[in-house]
Amino acid sequence: MRTSGLAELEAVMSVARHRSFRAAANDLGVSTSALSHAVAALEARIGVRLFNRTTRSVSLSEAGAQFVSSIAPALTTIQTALDEAGTFRDTPSGTLRINTSAGAAHQVMPVLIDFCARYPDVKLDIVTEGKLIDIVIDGFDAGIRLMEIVPQDMIAVPFGDRQRFAVVGSPAYFARRKPPRTPADLRHHQCIRSRMPSGAIYQWEFERHGEVVRVDGTGPMTLDETGLMLMAARAGVGLTYLTEWTVQADLAAGTLVRVLEAWTPPLDGLALYYPGRRHIPAALRALIEVIREHADAQRVARNPQSKAPTTTPTKKKRATAKRGVAR
Repeated sequence: MRTSGLAELEAVMSVARHRSFRAAANDLGVSTSALSHAVAALEARIGVRLFNRTTRSVSLSEAGAQFVSSIAPALTTIQTALDEAGTFRDTPSGTLRINTSAGAAHQVMPVLIDFCARYPDVKLDIVTEGKLIDIVIDGFDAGIRLMEIVPQDMIAVPFGDRQRFAVVGSPAYFARRKPPRTPADLRHHQCIRSRMPSGAIYQWEFERHGEVVRVDGTGPMTLDETGLMLMAARAGVGLTYLTEWTVQADLAAGTLVRVLEAWTPPLDGLALYYPGRRHIPAALRALIEVIREHADAQRVARNPQSKAPTTTPTKKKRATAKRGVAR
């Protein structure tokens, strides 16, 4: 008796999930034509059309929807068994390519250093850039960004403290100008503007009691690098808008003063994210475990009376942020 291969069933599930042969092919790491032939072969074998295809869309037929619903639990059980078995033979090794922003890389560096010490056979290739890229197309194993800008349809592993942005200026600057009390007051101030990787000028974002305000301030300088923004702010050029952890040393030293704190609520922290492929490299699984340990340790440090739950990967349902850079 002839039976359908596991690869064919995975092909059907991926096309059903993505509603696109091209996206499913990228997910599975095969060509679109090979995937299409695999699905067509299975349809011919069972004598049922599983998908309705047009030049613009792909959707499950009635029979296809019932078929997918029936095989999904079994495939999940099989994949879980394969993954568990693989843990006994897979030794983390090779190179992990990770894309992130410079600011996020600085914050996550202690975790990465710990990982390198534990797994000397793994090499980390970290690429930092401001713009958010397609990590699959550009050949990365994973990315690290603020949780709110992790792309849709990625598996996200949250870690790190929640983030806040901060508006800061030097004591010398505030010696000449009255500190702003609301975002509207920024029209009377010199703002160090931020250019995003796309070339657009970033609008400062504020929120309080459900009121959301975006400000495109004016000022004598537009910059695209965090260190330069800090230098300009320390020199009294104007106010700048950066992540809280970026300016925390200056705030502690008194070289910068924070304003509008009530208008900058906390955001979700960082997350490592990766495509929802069936087979995760052993090195990436190991990095996920190290991230979980650090995340749990941070929660215990904040609340010693409670036992920290293990951080589990979650599927990103949508991307909500409009920020172009995670500084």
